[in-house]
Amino acid sequence: MLSSLREALSGLADLLLPLHCVGCDVAGTAWCPRCAGGLGGLRRVDRPLFGNSPPVFALGRYRGAARRAVLAYKEDGQRALAAPLGAQLATGLRSITLDRSLEPGWWLVPAPSRAMASRRRGGAHMARIARFAAVELSAAGMPARVADCLLTGPGAADSAGLTPQQRLDNLSGRVLVRPGRLPPSGAQVALLDDVVTSGATVTGAAAALDVAGRPVEVALALTATAG
Repeated sequence: MLSSLREALSGLADLLLPLHCVGCDVAGTAWCPRCAGGLGGLRRVDRPLFGNSPPVFALGRYRGAARRAVLAYKEDGQRALAAPLGAQLATGLRSITLDRSLEPGWWLVPAPSRAMASRRRGGAHMARIARFAAVELSAAGMPARVADCLLTGPGAADSAGLTPQQRLDNLSGRVLVRPGRLPPSGAQVALLDDVVTSGATVTGAAAALDVAGRPVEVALALTATAG
């Protein structure tokens, strides 16, 4: 109930307050084309933790306008960014599909957040972006659906300040699957995230889905840190 109220209030604020680009403050849009160019690439991301994880890609570096957009959406409640960010993830996934000669249909699995963080943000922030990405993909002829099937279990701490290994240990056994929300068996699965830092979230989420018999084909993030 509280989460729904926060979502409604955030949406009302988006309607009442004049829009300004979070990247450069230009009026009239939440995310202008020039700043969106910071998420206009597609690069492979490598981390020591990945091991046998699926290939991981990011649309841009976690810096400048791209970083401001992620933080504005995730931490400041600027829900108007969900649609353009979802559309950019859809564009990236279309490119991956064509470049790797993959099947055109996708099940999108948003990376999980801690329950406390989701409550503070008014809901699962990546699930909202994933839904917009699915609409864009389907409109482009690549049928897509969202399976919000992962959650971070009790005991996981805030990862800020942790080393890569500590981040992995922090999530070990704590990325949980909700069986009733899994994609169907044999589905082509893409894991979606906002920032790849150490790679612990991607690693933990992919491992949990693999154990559940739903291996991840690719992981795609909006941004990645330098390494």
